[in-house]
Amino acid sequence: MAVAAPATRRRRPGREDDMQIIGNGFLAKNLAAAFGDRFPDVTALAAGVSSTSVTDPAEFDREAESLYAALHLCAAQGRTLLYFSTASFAMYGHTAAPATEDGPLFPPSAYGRHKLALEACVRASGVRHLVLRLSHVVGPHQRPHQLLPAIVRQVGTGTVTVYRGAHRDLLDARDLMHAIDRLLLADAGDLVVNVASGRPLPVEEIVDGIATRLRVSPDRVYLPGPFTRTEVSLDLLRTFVPDFAPGDPGYLDKLLDRYLDRAVTIPTR
Repeated sequence: MAVAAPATRRRRPGREDDMQIIGNGFLAKNLAAAFGDRFPDVTALAAGVSSTSVTDPAEFDREAESLYAALHLCAAQGRTLLYFSTASFAMYGHTAAPATEDGPLFPPSAYGRHKLALEACVRASGVRHLVLRLSHVVGPHQRPHQLLPAIVRQVGTGTVTVYRGAHRDLLDARDLMHAIDRLLLADAGDLVVNVASGRPLPVEEIVDGIATRLRVSPDRVYLPGPFTRTEVSLDLLRTFVPDFAPGDPGYLDKLLDRYLDRAVTIPTR
């Protein structure tokens, strides 16, 4: 799903031409490629803790300090802050029904509690904002520790670890950029919005798709674990982006065909 053709927006005097993007990693590069000089009154904080397994307080502190600086900047310049949170198990835990943004929320991990606390800082700041809770985004410029490159690397080495019952919701970066585009064009402000495919997949199904494309049969080490399947509601998102519909049955195949060769350099066995 491609980002729509630019629409005309009135620019405020004294603003720079480009969306202000804080960070230089995966999300930052995709934002820069998608938007360029669109939404010049938006500051996107695309820097911070990017792995749900992180527990290091120093990493959490660095993201908090970056957020505080961004909030001060936005308050001083009248800008809108775009902040990225998580729609993963770390925030919602296992869901029996699609989880909505208004909770109740009892994050089961340090990462989820950290993200929820920073969301509260954003809401309390008085700065106009848009908080997006993201599932596992897949696309160009991914770092080796992120989900798809990490699984591809394991499959390529010939041994992959699979936690029984684990599911992950994969979202194409192009669909994320489309959602951001529509939300900002609609002036959706002071909201927390889930952005995900809405179709969490067993990790083993993801491994199968990668192994098939690499034409390998890796050994699988199965570890016990709780059944973790996090499905989030996209109802709020679709009030602003009615054509947002990435979760079709062929979505995983499309993602892997599009991004597998960019995910990681496959080690030689």
